[in-house]
Amino acid sequence: MGRSLISSYKTSIALLLVYALSMAIATFIEKYWGTEAAKVAVYHSPLFFLLQLFLVINFIAASLRRRLFKRGKWGFLAIHFSLIIILAGALTSHIFGKEGVVHLRETERLDYMLVQTNKGNSRHPLPFSIELTDFTMARYPGSASPSSFESLIRIHDGDQSFERKISMNNVLDYKGYRFFQSSYDRDERGTILSVNQDAAGRAITYSGYAVLILGFVLCFTGKNTRFRQLVRNLKQMKKAAAMLALLLSGAAANAQHSTNDLYNLFQKNAIPAEHAARFGALPMQSLDGRLEPVNTFASEALRKLHRADKVGNLNADQFLLSLLTMPEMWMQIPFISLKNKDIARHYGLTAGQCAYVELFDDDDNYKLQRDLDAVFAKPPAARSRFDKDLIKLDEQINIFYRLAANDMVNIFPEAGDPNHTWTASHELLYGYLAQVAAGLKTGDWTAADDVLRDIRRYQTEHTTLAIDHKKLDTERRYNRLNIFRQCKKIYLMAGGILLVLAFISLFKKNKAVRAGIYLLTAVVSAGLLCHLSGMALRGYIAGYAPWSNAYETMVYVAFITVAAGFLFVRQSAITLALATIFGGVILFVSGLNWIDPQISPLVPVLKSPWLMIHVAVIVAAYGFFGIGFLLGLTNHTLLFFNKKNRNDILTRRVNELTLINEMALWAGLALMTIGSFVGAIWANESWGRYWGWDPKETWALITVVVYAVTLHVRLLKKLDNPRVLNLLSILAFAAVLMTYFGVNYYLSGMHSYGS
Repeated sequence: MGRSLISSYKTSIALLLVYALSMAIATFIEKYWGTEAAKVAVYHSPLFFLLQLFLVINFIAASLRRRLFKRGKWGFLAIHFSLIIILAGALTSHIFGKEGVVHLRETERLDYMLVQTNKGNSRHPLPFSIELTDFTMARYPGSASPSSFESLIRIHDGDQSFERKISMNNVLDYKGYRFFQSSYDRDERGTILSVNQDAAGRAITYSGYAVLILGFVLCFTGKNTRFRQLVRNLKQMKKAAAMLALLLSGAAANAQHSTNDLYNLFQKNAIPAEHAARFGALPMQSLDGRLEPVNTFASEALRKLHRADKVGNLNADQFLLSLLTMPEMWMQIPFISLKNKDIARHYGLTAGQCAYVELFDDDDNYKLQRDLDAVFAKPPAARSRFDKDLIKLDEQINIFYRLAANDMVNIFPEAGDPNHTWTASHELLYGYLAQVAAGLKTGDWTAADDVLRDIRRYQTEHTTLAIDHKKLDTERRYNRLNIFRQCKKIYLMAGGILLVLAFISLFKKNKAVRAGIYLLTAVVSAGLLCHLSGMALRGYIAGYAPWSNAYETMVYVAFITVAAGFLFVRQSAITLALATIFGGVILFVSGLNWIDPQISPLVPVLKSPWLMIHVAVIVAAYGFFGIGFLLGLTNHTLLFFNKKNRNDILTRRVNELTLINEMALWAGLALMTIGSFVGAIWANESWGRYWGWDPKETWALITVVVYAVTLHVRLLKKLDNPRVLNLLSILAFAAVLMTYFGVNYYLSGMHSYGS
């Protein structure tokens, strides 16, 4: 009885669920009581170590009992033994590894590092001494944001000494000690280096990662693996199957307010789009130091103020130039987006859209000020929806004020400035705006065009920065095309019609329907190519892989989701249709106002090739998990109509889609697991530890465990049926949502956006 319990798959599932639940609880302990509390209560507790030991014993016992070695399950064995190796590496690091900090001032020399223990900091001697020769900081031009920072270190070891540079993603490795650029003193004359001594643990852990990748390769290519069995079963199924037409279709339409009455004033003073486009083509320096066309800034400002791409018939360039020229007029126009009706009612503002002047009383007092002071005094977690929307409205008002004061459009380089700062204030700007005002009266834009050329000439003559006009023109083209919005329309429309035709084809074989499916598949293919071109353009403009923030990763997930649908199109047009619709929904969400699509320079730690690999792989997994979620919903709907499996044809169709679902989940699990551990390598090569139980890391591991349980419940005979797998594929997607959204916007940690 005891032996069978140890080697039981039921025990495996139970242990994995307890493991996932323990980690989930720990992330909330960390949020409310801090990282150390979470480590003491869970991560470093004897019970947690014991739980991991039981998992190892259970797998070894199950492998021996079922003779997996003799059955040639090499991929399966490699994956599971790799996890044992990784755990062994982590245990080695925990017991024998040392982590510390060295804080050096320029010309200072130390031969020890500070190691934090339960009793406080203690000194750990180094077998050599290090000296900070120089610390240098590079910032993005005209901003306070660090582009890079590096320490020039001299190593003194006996009679020899030599210099090395340490910077983010550039590690000094000497005699088993690795030094990482961690932080720096505010006066920029001192450096803080993280130190790690863990040669044995690192070697064991990296070996585990290599075996893990080999195991997944074997699982997807081996002849007798579960994945290959699924492929064979899918090919053997009959293509023809009658199916009940389903679906959930809902047409969402964005109602647009009639704005003719509101905008008559500025429509009469509209600046010609051709001239505004020439203004929008000027290069300017953003607040974070990036050179971008004025058009990009205008689009961002309009989106933040008005929550739309146009005001009436004015595009972003026309709006910005009009606001700079006639700020008093725009102060009277109710165009500032205000969705919170309670705020509008409380302060006597126009609901939906308010004017700048409405925010001030008869004595020119700012109506929001007193309440804002009270809101900012609250901790972020205690702020209500009213409070948060009040802060957003205040940000909008501040943006409008700075625009009206000509304080944000930084198009003039400051001659001789070592920081390469560009400003908005210059006599050329005031002369230009005067000519724009004259052009509105006379209709003659010659003088305004001449001043624009003078501004361009001034920029060329007074900046030491290289202005890449080709890239700026590309960015304007990218802004104008709005590729991802067009892809969203293609995916939602083509995917919806394709879904209908795919269901019709199950009832009736018709050449016209089949031709329609082929045509729509081609349309989706064209949309996918446009999607890829949009990502390539954004990557070219930004200068890095376009999946570094929330907006870009959502765009990338949408691409992977639709692309993954094409992997199964020969087996099921329904799968492609669902994947396409889901891709369109993701793009729709990415375009909502609370997700910022702004292109920003990377912080130093993200300037690593491991970033591109880690994010690309792990986010790709979300696309396959999304397909599993949709197929699970579809199959459960079909099962609802096919109670007791009375319709054999419908039952076969559910089984077919269930096979595709399981294949998608296996692909997602492989990518999620590999991506998580590639991220661990990135962390170890950037700041000296491959696993720190950050909430994002933890929830990525929880997601791996949850989907591992989903795919392994079939080993329990009572749960080996399509209904269970499809239900779990729906429920498991909650872990993905928590990993991507919940951690980013709710929990605290290095990956958090909200906290």
